Amino acid sequence: MKSNSSKTITALLFIMLQSSFALSAQTGSPQQKGLWVAEQIDRADEGFVNQVSKAIMTLRNKQGQQSIRSMTIKSLEVDGDGDKSLTIFSSPRDVKGTAFLSFTHALEPDDQWLFLPALKRVKRISSNNKSGPFMGSEFAYEDISSQEVEKYTYSYLREEEVLGAKGYVIERVPVDKKSGYTKQVVWVDGTHWRLGKIEFYDRKNEKLKTLTFEDYMQYSNKKWRSRRMEMMNHQTGKSTQLTWSDIKFGQDLTVRDFDQNALKRVR
Repeated sequence: MKSNSSKTITALLFIMLQSSFALSAQTGSPQQKGLWVAEQIDRADEGFVNQVSKAIMTLRNKQGQQSIRSMTIKSLEVDGDGDKSLTIFSSPRDVKGTAFLSFTHALEPDDQWLFLPALKRVKRISSNNKSGPFMGSEFAYEDISSQEVEKYTYSYLREEEVLGAKGYVIERVPVDKKSGYTKQVVWVDGTHWRLGKIEFYDRKNEKLKTLTFEDYMQYSNKKWRSRRMEMMNHQTGKSTQLTWSDIKFGQDLTVRDFDQNALKRVR
């Protein structure tokens, strides 16, 4: 057991390290400061191990008409690479059994597959199609993969209040030339490193969509999760809302639960 004095020294070292990071963020170039912010967002979520949750996807058109889909989402943290995720749709009937598998990578194109029960086959999503809509929603395939730091270059823009706390606004530019975006502007609070909003700009550098994050909750593993997200398409007037529930960490999941055979097992 550590003594009180050793605990105090450890705490002081941690505070000094955080202060050093903060100082570098204040005095570095816009690129260094932007990268620092992105690294803090990434560090805040390290160690979640795995996650299982339920979600309701609500699609709305310009006239306000809506359709609702239910799904289960499983995620697995991978050391030295991006996360793996498996999304399984349970309703309505026309999409029931549809499953989407994603392997995110830091530097290489993501691997993504879609199982379509009506066709009884697995379709690989081409990296050329990453900007396409996911299941008719306003989320693109590239939006629903884990956002690894290496996928972007960064620039610090300004300080601004985010989610009721002192926060930062940074710009990130996709490294992949096949991305559907020229840039994204990200708002994040500087206390818990929770995302507040992301604006997406299309290949003409015009604002395309805004993703907002609301209703955050901190779980027993100290990780924060937004339980309501909304993607608004400013050019079409359509929107997609994701509402999360029954979020659980530390479940009995292995890599085998995220291989291509997992798509066939959900039939």
